[in-house]
Amino acid sequence: MNVLFVGDVVGRPGREVLERRLADLRRELAVDVCIVNGENVADGAGITPKLAERLLAVGADAITLGNHTWRRPEIASYLAGSQRVARPANLAAGAAGGGLVVVEAANGTAVAIVNVMGSLSLEPARSMWEVIDGLVDEARSRAAVVIVDVHAEATSEKVALARWLDGRVTAVIGTHTHVQTSDARVQPGGTAAITDAGMTGPHDSVIGVKAELATQRMRTGMPVRFEVADGGVRIEGVLVECDAATGRATAIRPLRVPWP
Repeated sequence: MNVLFVGDVVGRPGREVLERRLADLRRELAVDVCIVNGENVADGAGITPKLAERLLAVGADAITLGNHTWRRPEIASYLAGSQRVARPANLAAGAAGGGLVVVEAANGTAVAIVNVMGSLSLEPARSMWEVIDGLVDEARSRAAVVIVDVHAEATSEKVALARWLDGRVTAVIGTHTHVQTSDARVQPGGTAAITDAGMTGPHDSVIGVKAELATQRMRTGMPVRFEVADGGVRIEGVLVECDAATGRATAIRPLRVPWP
């Protein structure tokens, strides 16, 4: 079966390219299940219930989040009742929502999606290492195919987690840095991995932000209100092929789909 993971969707340009292209892309790639990282979909930071529903309506089967989960406060009540949107499991224990969701793929296979966040620069309430083994055990009790979104700044944290989980999950896919890496591989135990799936949105930018604004803040150190850029829009992500019965990955390939 084929699992499509779409890298961080940024603002209106990212939303629009998925609305116009995702349904066709699913058909072209014979996608059985599609997971979208949506933590930047609301003007570059956060997600709202309405935008989550829009992503699900255009072809996402599940949504993962990250360090901007709570940027839009109205998302908390939505997450409390959602069965298709996962937020990092290692946020505060009493936070709304959870870090594991299970959805049904087009071929009828149950697919578990786990979402955790790295520590470097992001400082979650708990280390992902405190929760990951329990999450994976629960996920495997409910589905053979298990996809982990590790939302982290440090490449070392993502690579280490992929190695730790080799043979226990189908794929470990990094998000957050918005720059697609060239290390897509299937590890010896049958777990596919990539350090970062990339960004779905405007690439004529500084990781989605208008370049002149990002550069101004870096050069001056003064506060600058960021705005989402609008040029060079493309979908980025990965396609993972796996055995539906065992969950073992057989291939992973990065995707870059320009628009128009």
